[in-house]
Amino acid sequence: MKQPKAKAYTDEHAASGIDTAFPEIETWPNQFGAYEIEIGIPEFTSVCPKTGLPDSGTIIVTYIPDELCLELKSFKMYTLAYRNLGIFQENIVNCFVRDIVKATTPLSITVMGDFAARGGLTSRITASWQQSQEKKKRRAR
Repeated sequence: MKQPKAKAYTDEHAASGIDTAFPEIETWPNQFGAYEIEIGIPEFTSVCPKTGLPDSGTIIVTYIPDELCLELKSFKMYTLAYRNLGIFQENIVNCFVRDIVKATTPLSITVMGDFAARGGLTSRITASWQQSQEKKKRRAR
C-alpha cells in the first residue's frame, strides 16, 4: 500500500514564531564580578508550527552577567509567552539567547533545551554567545 505523501515543511514553518513580540525581560544592576547564574525552566511548553502538537521540555539558561542580571518575574512572563506559540525547538533556544543578550549583554550565555520525546525521538539543542575578549578584560579590572 502506497503511503500518502507528507506535506513539506515551508519557509513559513521554519520562521514561525521568531518575530513574535515577546514580553520585555527586565534587569537589575549586577553588584559583583564574574560568577555564573543558572536558571532552570522544567515545565517549558510550546507548539510545533507544522503539526500543532504540543512540545515540552526543560530549558536551562546559564550565563555570566556583566553589568545587568535577569529579573526572574519578567523572565517567567517571557517564557510563558511561548506556551501557545508555534515555533520550532531550535528557534526557541536561539530566541532565548538573542533576547537575553539584548536585555542584559552578559559576558557569556548558553541556553540548552532538552525536549521530551515525540515519536520516540528526543532533541537537545544548545546555543551560546560570548562577549568580545576586550570587553571581558575591561570588566575584570
